[in-house]
Amino acid sequence: MIAAAGLFAATLTTAAGAQAQSLAPTAPKPPSRAQQLMGDIAPKMAELTDSVLFGDIWERPGLAKRDRSLVTVSALITMNRPDQLRSHLALARTNGVKEEEIIEAITQLAFYAGWPNAVAAIAVAREVFKSK
Repeated sequence: MIAAAGLFAATLTTAAGAQAQSLAPTAPKPPSRAQQLMGDIAPKMAELTDSVLFGDIWERPGLAKRDRSLVTVSALITMNRPDQLRSHLALARTNGVKEEEIIEAITQLAFYAGWPNAVAAIAVAREVFKSK
């Protein structure tokens, strides 16, 4: 009986300590890039970008982040989306895609996505590579 009471008291003490820790103030998280870009006018879109696109899709185990970056960069070049391409080229480099590989991808895409799209992508790549 005494052992049970001691165990009960220890459990309460541990639970109270854990609750006190969880109530301790934490530093606010800085806003994500999506929150910075669109959170003020389109908060749901920013939330979906953070939680679904980057929180779920980019974290799926079926493709490495490096491969996801190559796919995304290729799609953005094909659709001629230079604004999004800038940030995804930088992310691709962070994810291990080398500058030479990016240029090779752009060269190949010139024949599938169109010469003007590839030329525009090279201009964006030059800009991103210089801003190391």
